Amino acid sequence: MPKIETIAALEALYGVPSQAAVRKVAKRLTPMYRRWIEAARFCVLATVGPQGTDASPRGDDGPVVLELDPGHVAIPDWRGNNRLDSLRNIVLDGRVSLMFMVPGENTVVRINGRAWVSDDMALREKFTQRATHPATVTVVEIAEVYSQCPKALMRSGLWARNDKALVPTLGQILSEMTDGEIGAEDWDKNYPKRAGETLW
Repeated sequence: MPKIETIAALEALYGVPSQAAVRKVAKRLTPMYRRWIEAARFCVLATVGPQGTDASPRGDDGPVVLELDPGHVAIPDWRGNNRLDSLRNIVLDGRVSLMFMVPGENTVVRINGRAWVSDDMALREKFTQRATHPATVTVVEIAEVYSQCPKALMRSGLWARNDKALVPTLGQILSEMTDGEIGAEDWDKNYPKRAGETLW
C-alpha cells in the first residue's frame, strides 16, 4: 500500500484552502466564537504525551468551559475513572486541542493551544457544583480558535440518528475485558444510579 511521505505530495492531491477556511481563524475569543462556546455543554479534549495521544470527552450541565479572559479558557476535571490520561499528558506536554459540539448544530468549533493543570482553590471554587469542587482545573491558553466545516456531521446524520441498539453496553464491554469477572447485567442495571450520585 503506497504511503504519502512528504507534505508536497500530500498538498498535490488537494486544492488550496478557500479564503473562508483561512480567514475564520482567530487568536482569541471573539464575540461570535464566545457565544458558540458558551452554548457548548460538551467537548473533546485531545492531548499529546510520551505514550502517544489521548482524546477525552468533557461535559457539564452548563458551559463546558469557563472563559477566564479572551485568551484563556478553563475546564474543570470532575470525578471520573482516575486514569488521568489527559492530565498526565498535559503535565508532560502542554499541547491540547478542544472540539466543541452543540446538539442539533452541525458546525464544530475548535480551540488549539497550550494548557496547564492547576489546583488553585479560588479557581476550583468557580466550578462549585452541589458543594463539590473539581480536584483540578485545566487552563488553556488559546493559540487559535476556529469553526469546522459541518460536512462530517452532515454526512453522518449524527443528530438525526439513534444507533444505540447496534452497540454493546458498557457492562458487556467490561465483562468481555475482565473475562466475566464484571457481570454485564448487574453493571448496566446499577450504573445509572451509581453514576448519578457521583457526577460531580
